[in-house]
Amino acid sequence: MFIDKTSITVQAGHGGRGSCSFRRAKFIPNGGPDGGDGGNGGNVVIYADHGESSLVDLRFQPQWKAEVGEDGHGRQKHGRNGVDCRIRVPMGTLVFDADTGELLCDLKEDKQECIVARGGKGGLGNLHFVSSTNRAPRICQPGLAGEERRIDLEVKLIANVGLVGFPNAGKSTLLGAVSAAHPTVAAYPFTTLYANVGVVEMEDYRRITIADIPGLIDGAHENVGLGEAFLRHIERCRLFCYVLDMAGVDGRDPLEDLKTLRKELELYSPGMSSRPYVIFANKMDLPGAEENLRRLRESEPAGTDILPGCGELKEGTAELILKFRERLDALPPEDEEATKRILAHRHVDLKETSQIRKDAFAGWD
Repeated sequence: MFIDKTSITVQAGHGGRGSCSFRRAKFIPNGGPDGGDGGNGGNVVIYADHGESSLVDLRFQPQWKAEVGEDGHGRQKHGRNGVDCRIRVPMGTLVFDADTGELLCDLKEDKQECIVARGGKGGLGNLHFVSSTNRAPRICQPGLAGEERRIDLEVKLIANVGLVGFPNAGKSTLLGAVSAAHPTVAAYPFTTLYANVGVVEMEDYRRITIADIPGLIDGAHENVGLGEAFLRHIERCRLFCYVLDMAGVDGRDPLEDLKTLRKELELYSPGMSSRPYVIFANKMDLPGAEENLRRLRESEPAGTDILPGCGELKEGTAELILKFRERLDALPPEDEEATKRILAHRHVDLKETSQIRKDAFAGWD
C-alpha cells in the first residue's frame, strides 16, 4: 500500500521530578540536602531513510510518544534521560505543523533528521536551593512538560525528471525501458496507481532519477481521476518529459493532450507549465504517428526538443537519456528558498480554490 500523506500526534517525554533528600550517614547527624535532578524527557525525532518508500506504518500508528525522564534520587544521583522516539519516513517527506500550517522541515537527504517535539527539562533537586538562610531546603522542582503537537506528513518524490502524460500514453513502459524499475504495465488506462521512481545509471557513474506520475486527465487539478493526489510528486522535478501517444490509440489527439497537460499543471500551481521540458513522441511504430509528429513539430516553437521513439521497443530511449543529461546539466543551481515556497504550497480545499484558479487562467485556452 502506497501512502504519501497522513497525520500523526507526537508527545515528547516529560522531565523527571527533582529529589528532596538529605544525606544519612553514620556519625554525620546533619548531612545536608543531597537530592539529585530529574532526567530530561525524550525528544520526538523524524528522520529520512532511503529504505522507506511509504507512510503506511504511520497511517496505522497515529500516536507517538517519547519516554519520560526518570526522577532524581538521593546522594546527588541524576535521573536517567528519557529515550528519544525516532520516526522513520521516506526521503522527500515534508513535515508541517497541523495547527499553523508551518513547514517544519524538508527531509530530502538520507539520515537527515528534525526534532518536532522537544522533551521537558528535568526538575532540580533540593541541593540547588541551599542558601545562607536556608540550610535544609525541603523544596524541589517538578519536571517540565514535553511538547505535544499534531503533525502533517506529505511525501513529494525527489526526482530529476518527471514523466507527465495521459493514461495509457506509455509512461511506465518508458520508465522500464530507460531504468531498472519494474512498474506495472498493461494495455488499459490507469494501470499506474502510485508514483514510481527509476534510476538511470550512466557509464561515468552519473545518476538520473525519473519519476513516473500516474496519468493525468482534464480536471486533474480538481482531483478528477487520480488528480491532485499525485500532482504533488512532480513539484520537485526540475525537468518535465511530456509523453505523448502519437498514434492516438484511445482516440485522442496528441496535440490536444499536450495542451491539456500544460493547462492542468498551470492550474495546479502557477508557473509549473513554464519549467524546462522535453517531449517524447511515443508509439511511433503505429499507423498515423508520423503525420501527428509532423503536426506537433509545426505547432511547437523552433528549438523544442521533440524526440520520436517507442518505449516498448526501446527505440529512441538512448537519445532521450542523453537529452535528459544535457538539459539537466544546463540548468542553473536550484534556488532553495523558491523550492521551499513551492513545496509549502498545500492544496487543502480544492473545491474552494478551483473556481479562483479557473478565473485566474480563463484566457489559457
